[in-house]
This record gives sequence, structure tokens and C-alpha cells, in this order.
Amino acid sequence: MTTSETDQVKTWKGEFGEDYTERNTFDTPEAFDEAYIRRYGSTRDQLSADWLRDIPKTARILEVGSNIGHQLLSLKAIGFERLFGIEIQRHCVEKAKTFAPGIDIIEGSAFDIPFKDGFFDLVFTNNVLIHFSPNDIGAIFNEMHRVSSRYIWGFEYFAPQYTEIPYRGHEGLLWKADYGQLILDRFPDMQSCREKEYDCLDELGNVDKAYLLEKTS
Repeated sequence: MTTSETDQVKTWKGEFGEDYTERNTFDTPEAFDEAYIRRYGSTRDQLSADWLRDIPKTARILEVGSNIGHQLLSLKAIGFERLFGIEIQRHCVEKAKTFAPGIDIIEGSAFDIPFKDGFFDLVFTNNVLIHFSPNDIGAIFNEMHRVSSRYIWGFEYFAPQYTEIPYRGHEGLLWKADYGQLILDRFPDMQSCREKEYDCLDELGNVDKAYLLEKTS
């Protein structure tokens, strides 16, 4: 496995990334739900159950950028059984062993996902694509498309066009875009099953967008 050492990757693998994890670790599922209710008026479990209602519980699912496993634990809570994650922060992978037992989270790069073609039924991200430079995002899309046999699911900050925004006083670490549409534009064999914009209740004026895309062949 190789890791493309972009400026963003170097930042997230270091102390900045560790600080992010500490700020965004929720001690209980209830605390995680409260954060989602504040932002969307719904728990993560409710959102996941809605978006994945037609996906078999036996589907093999990969989260790209899983951190310590909050999102995967939500999927486990609603009945999904075959859950995997890749994460570039080594300390997250170690922490996940006790935080998300029974879920296979390994150290890995979105630029070089360490699984064979079509290994997963569904590949997803949650506010992860926003941290890749527009110059690099195509390589991430290629890898997600390669390892998914059918679905790509996403939940990301939204803007109609690529828009860079400062992140905790730094430049070059966060972009909003229409990520679902970017994937559709890149791969003719994909179609949209569903998309929805969510007003952010805790950040008025900001919008997040979810999308579920499916391979047609």
C-alpha cells in the first residue's frame, strides 16, 4: 500500500488530525445522536436507516475515512453486519479496536484502497471528500468506484460549485462542492438513485447534501 503524501494527508496524519479526533469523539451513542439532532433534527441511525432502507443487511460496506468508527457503529446499530473502514490516522485505527469492536477498521489511504476490484457492495464517505484538494479528488473517486460493485453513498458539505472555506484558521483544508454530481460526471456507468439537501440547523446558511449512486452495469 502506498499513500499519496499531499499537503492535506500530511496535515491529517499529524497532530492536527489527532486534535480533530479528540474534539469529535462522542463517549456514548446518545451523545452522537444529540450532535446529529442539533444539526439535522434527526439521529444518525434514523438518517442511515432511511438512506439504506433498500440495501440488504448482509451487504459488504466500506467507509472511506472512518476515523474511530462512529458512522460504522450507527450502521451496526441498525442491523448491518459486514462493516469495514479505512483511515489514514494510525492512532484512530488503534482507538477503534476498543471503540468499535467487531468492525474491521484498518490503516489505509483513499488514494490506494487496499481491497480488490468490486469487493464491496457499497462504499461511502461522511464529510471526508471535503478535505481533499480539487486537484486530487479525481483519484479518490477512481478508487471508490473501483472497489464498489454497486453503490456509492455520500454525506458532504454542499455548494453548487467548488468553494474553498477556511478551516480553523487554515487554508487548503476544506472545500464545499456537489460531490455526488462530480462522481456522476466522471463515471458514465453511474446513475443517481436519490439525493437530498439538508439545511444545517447549527450553522444557518450552510447546507449538506446526501446522495446514493448506483452502477448501471
